This record gives sequence, C-alpha cells and structure tokens, in this order.
Amino acid sequence: MTKHRYIISGGGTGGHIYPAVAIAEELKQRFPDAEFLFVGAKGKMEMEKIPKLGYTIKGLWISGIQRKFDLKNILFPIKLIFSLLHSVVIVLKFKPSMAIGTGGFASAAVLKAASWVGIPTLIQEQNSYAGITNKWLASGAKSICVAYENMETYFPVSKIKLTGNPIRLTLLNQNLTAEEAKQKLDLCHEKQTLFVVGGSLGSQRINELIAQKLKWFQAHNIQVIWQTGQLYYDRYKNLATQDIKVMKYIEDMNLTYAASDFIISRAGAGSVSELALVGKPVLFIPSPNVAENHQVKNAESIVSKQAALVLEEHEIDEKFEKLMDKLISDIALQKELGENFKMLGKPHATKEIVDEIIKIEKPES
Repeated sequence: MTKHRYIISGGGTGGHIYPAVAIAEELKQRFPDAEFLFVGAKGKMEMEKIPKLGYTIKGLWISGIQRKFDLKNILFPIKLIFSLLHSVVIVLKFKPSMAIGTGGFASAAVLKAASWVGIPTLIQEQNSYAGITNKWLASGAKSICVAYENMETYFPVSKIKLTGNPIRLTLLNQNLTAEEAKQKLDLCHEKQTLFVVGGSLGSQRINELIAQKLKWFQAHNIQVIWQTGQLYYDRYKNLATQDIKVMKYIEDMNLTYAASDFIISRAGAGSVSELALVGKPVLFIPSPNVAENHQVKNAESIVSKQAALVLEEHEIDEKFEKLMDKLISDIALQKELGENFKMLGKPHATKEIVDEIIKIEKPES
C-alpha cells in the first residue's frame, strides 16, 4: 500500500500559514490515510493555530533577520545552523514522501534539510516579489508554484508553475446571502457594511484610521466589522457599538465576507487571492514595512485591471474620505470593481498545486 507522508512548513504570519493548511486539506481529501507533520518557528502564531486545526506541529528555534539594525541579528547564524540540524533529525524520523514550503524561515530550514537527504521538495511563492527564503531554496526544489507572472526573474523558468495561491476550502463554498450573513452577525439589513482587516496580528495605522473615522462612518450610515488583530484588540474593544463590531480575530471569514458590501484590507498575497474569490469592492492600504514594498506591487497589479482601489499610508490623511465617499455612493463602481476582481481569481489553485505535488513525490510502497 502506498504511503503518503507530508512535511509542510510555512509560518510567521497568516499569509504563510493558511496556504500551508489549504494544501494539507486538499491532500487529505485526495489521500484520507495520509500523514502530516507541520514544522514552524517556536513562539510564532503557527504553534497555536496549527494544533487547533487538528495537525501536529514541531517548532524550530529560528526567527527572521530584522531589517533595521538589531542585536538579535547576531544570533541568526547560530539559530539557522541549529534549526538545520534539528530539521535533518525531524526529516529522518518522519520519513516524508514530500516536503512542502509556503515561506518563512522555518520552511527554509526544513526544506533545505529535506533536499539534503533526497526528499523531493516543492515551494509555493505567494507574492509578486520572491522572498529570501524561497530564493534560497529554489535550486534544490523540484517545482515552484507561483501566483504571478514574470517570476523567472527569481526562479529557474523550467521549475515555475503558474497556479495562483492556495485558498482555504471554506472560502470556495460561499453559499450565504448578504441578508443571512448580516442577520447572523446582528447587523442592520438596510445599512451598507464595511469590513476592515489589517492581517491576523493587526495594522497599527489602519486601526488608528478606523478609530478616527468612526463618526464619519456613522454620518454616512455605514456599519463596520473591524478586525483589529491580536496586538490591538485591547486598545480598541471599548469602541464597540451596535454598528461597530470590534473583533480580535475572525474565524468564520466566509460569514464576514458574505455580510460585507466593501472591504478595507492590507495587500498581502494571501489576502489578495482570497478577496479575488470573494469578488467584493476593495480599498487596499498596503503595508510599507515589507521587503521590496511587495504589498504595493500586489495592489497595483489589481488596480491596473480596474479591480480595486489603492491608498498608500502616506496619502491617508489627504485622500481617505474622498475615496471612501466615492466607493460608498457609486453603486456602479462597486459592481465594476467586484466583478473585475472576481475575474482575476484562481479557484483551482490548490488543486493544481496538489496535482504538482503528486506528480513529483516519492511515496513508499
């Protein structure tokens, strides 16, 4: 009997974790008896999220390099060597038929270790600008699944597969109407609903903006679902009212997306891919604090196809109300943005990535 055993690594942020989980879910559907081991970084959010989803995870002593001068960077080479050795032990004990990485420094260690001992590896790059981890792993990978065109700048063209980003299965089963979703969330049917999301940890600048504009939303008869993120919830929870739902983290994104008339979001690759499937009008406020400004590039690639609006952080004070007023009042614009964005979605991305995994893995018989 063929044995499918998968090591999957991706973490640090939801943008790396949820693609990894989506791939595992699709593999489990194909091979119900498959075994999975996730590998993450100690102290990071995957160590909490992955066990809640029913998977086993092991943690490595690894963390990223700080972009600004930081004494913690001195420890990075030691952590990397230790994590590489630990990863070799993990791989030899688990004996996977395949190792899959979705980004983050833990995935760098475990996929490098897997390739050293002859286990085939696949990496999945979510952004239009390749991260340092995946560029380092590219030479040893059997296949590299990407979400954007023109990635041959970073990877060998013979290994690139344009698939899109993997999406959680729940987001592909969107059956709720807006009315049903608003009722479940105790929202008013007659009011337009804005969903604000700044990532799983939260965005300080977006949270400050929403807190400043609550009276403006009230004056425009807008109700708000506001995910502050884990780091900021305690600061803003007292602002909750009937029309302002303040939430630390949202587990049922399906319900929230269904209730939303428009969305304010960061422009991380995972968010962009999810929102394309949702097909709602979006105002992107990209984070400026990421490598090579890739969130701005992600957003601009969508805006260039008339599928979203974008507002950079340095423009917020000058342009936010004008842009939001246009979005709220122009129903035709809302429809155009939503429809154009949905046309860019890749609902079969996860299936195509798993097809590629099955093609190159070496299961034991």
